[in-house]
Amino acid sequence: MAGLLIAGTLAGVLAPAPAAQARDTSPRPAACPEGLPDGAACWTGTDANGAHYAIAVPARWNGGLVVHAHGGPDLGDASDPRRSVEDLGRWRVMVDQGYAWAGSSYRRGGYGTRMAAADTENVRRLFVEEFGEPRRTYVHGQSWGGNVAAKVVETYAPEGGPYDGALLTNGVLGGASRGYDHRVDLRVVYQYYCANLPRPEEKQYPLWQGLRRGSTLTTAGLRARLQECTGYASPPGERTALQQRNLDDILNVTKIPERTLESHLRFSVFTFRDIVHERLGGRNPFSNRGVRYTGSHDDKALNAGVERFAADPAAVRDLSYDSDLTGRVAIPVLTLHAKDDPTAFVEHEAAYRDTLRGAHRDRWLVQTFTGEHEHSALSDAEYAVSLAALDRWARTGRRPTPRSVAAACPAFDRVYATGCFHDPGYRPASYASRVRPRPGGTSWPAMTAAQEKAWSRVPGVGIAP
Repeated sequence: MAGLLIAGTLAGVLAPAPAAQARDTSPRPAACPEGLPDGAACWTGTDANGAHYAIAVPARWNGGLVVHAHGGPDLGDASDPRRSVEDLGRWRVMVDQGYAWAGSSYRRGGYGTRMAAADTENVRRLFVEEFGEPRRTYVHGQSWGGNVAAKVVETYAPEGGPYDGALLTNGVLGGASRGYDHRVDLRVVYQYYCANLPRPEEKQYPLWQGLRRGSTLTTAGLRARLQECTGYASPPGERTALQQRNLDDILNVTKIPERTLESHLRFSVFTFRDIVHERLGGRNPFSNRGVRYTGSHDDKALNAGVERFAADPAAVRDLSYDSDLTGRVAIPVLTLHAKDDPTAFVEHEAAYRDTLRGAHRDRWLVQTFTGEHEHSALSDAEYAVSLAALDRWARTGRRPTPRSVAAACPAFDRVYATGCFHDPGYRPASYASRVRPRPGGTSWPAMTAAQEKAWSRVPGVGIAP
């Protein structure tokens, strides 16, 4: 039946559409990324908002669809046609498991969680228009895409709606109003020790801007300044004593792993610039008032000398409305997170757990953890077993447990040989244990459903698409 269904569906897609139906947004047959299962068919296209997308359907389609939300955010001005195709290649395991796959590159680069969620929902609708209604539909997001997918769940997935479940992997689930506080801290602590971003002789700007508008600093230039101050790219024996002390102080105070120091700093410079200048009209959504920094060789001097600033309440509201989560969930959500994720710290899961608990929706959540040490990709066997556990939950109502997911993983690993690293007894500490909370910033959700409803009536609220 599955074979006949897919054959008929594909024939309909490849046949010329009636003139009245023809439109530029229709998918066009395209070469599949390397590694997709034999017989898979792929399409690409551009939706009505200018977002590029990619679609794949396996030869033995099980009738299900995975709608993917990619991470980032990328900072280009326009939609990147390569992004959705590259992500299809990265998560080909889902196609290998028999699911159709659809992912959007989003209509533009730059920050905008609701925009990305809308574009993710748009590619689902486009799939339905062209291929028919899937038997089951799951949304998947990794990294910032986890935030996007979680926003899809809250915005487009009421009980009985088009989505049957969500898989969030290594997700940034603390939202934006608190989820980037560690990068705010990195930005000011780095400048205290390094004083080269900006240098004293360069045009000055408040550090919450990330970087002044119009700056020509490149990522290579940023790396050079970081190297100058800390010697991070050199073997320890080749660093000066001052470089080593600067590096130790920055890492100890911010709790950021050395191997991702440069990427976190890059976000606190270039993505903060995008958020402030391009999305919030130059307003400041960040604060470090009331934060006491510890862990350096001289905490008293650090706290006396570090730059301090308070956020603009309207900017906080707009960033929170765009990206924070209310916990208003009505479908099964399964998360998978590496305990040693150096980019989206595992404590984001504690924030999400407390968010759903605060909204009295934690019955819809199952969280699983692995002993892996990376952010961008986890074991294919773990993705496969997670999707299978979510599918069974959605179909039967039987809620999985971290232990049952772990026990089922070896069967998938016999196919993928990528390892099963689950730790079913693990429970992450609170978000505040990893990221210094701002005054009043320890209760969850960060944005309640009532706040979201009230703010939705404010003209121009949030971040424009």
